[in-house]
Amino acid sequence: MPKMTVNPADYDAFRVDLVDLPEQECHGDVECAVRTILEAIGEDPDREGLAKTPSRVARMYGELTAGYHVDPVKLINNAVFEVDYDEMVIVRDIDFYSLCEHHMLPFIGRCHVGYIPRGRVIGLSKIPRIVEMFARRLQLQERMTQEIANFLNETLHPLGVAVVAEGVHMCSAMRGVKKANARMVTSAMLGIFKSRDSTRNEFLNNISREHLVT
Repeated sequence: MPKMTVNPADYDAFRVDLVDLPEQECHGDVECAVRTILEAIGEDPDREGLAKTPSRVARMYGELTAGYHVDPVKLINNAVFEVDYDEMVIVRDIDFYSLCEHHMLPFIGRCHVGYIPRGRVIGLSKIPRIVEMFARRLQLQERMTQEIANFLNETLHPLGVAVVAEGVHMCSAMRGVKKANARMVTSAMLGIFKSRDSTRNEFLNNISREHLVT
């Protein structure tokens, strides 16, 4: 069965850079909050190494939460096309960086996305951008995975959507149980990927293979 499988990490043209997301203003209240935290842990926020830390942290949170401010319509930018193609499309190994909403510590990993069109496909670079839009928020990996699947399902109305995310969570690696090698795997299967074992297994087999493009 023919299928379209791409590893976007191999192509600079498909990579999602920070400049693709809107830059948020540095809010004074974030700076004040960071300064308060520094004082609370016993630091001097006015010493040389920390003097600009509150503004740096405010700008950082602007980047890491930029997904709240993305307009999905502008993100897609009419890149949905009528195509006579109804086989599986897979974009795998999409790197993501997000913040756990419980401790605001990072979790990072890779996301694999597949869908079976019903006469409509989306521009290839848009799938990594969709992943980025939902990752750049305070998140739960389980919810992020479902949000990506739901968004593609609502946008394309395909025969089915499959999303698998693998993440390493700093909240369990740096603190708590301190298990640095623990990986969390979440999935969302919609439509034919949920109802048909063979379709789901085809997707899972493809994302577990070695890179198909070198």
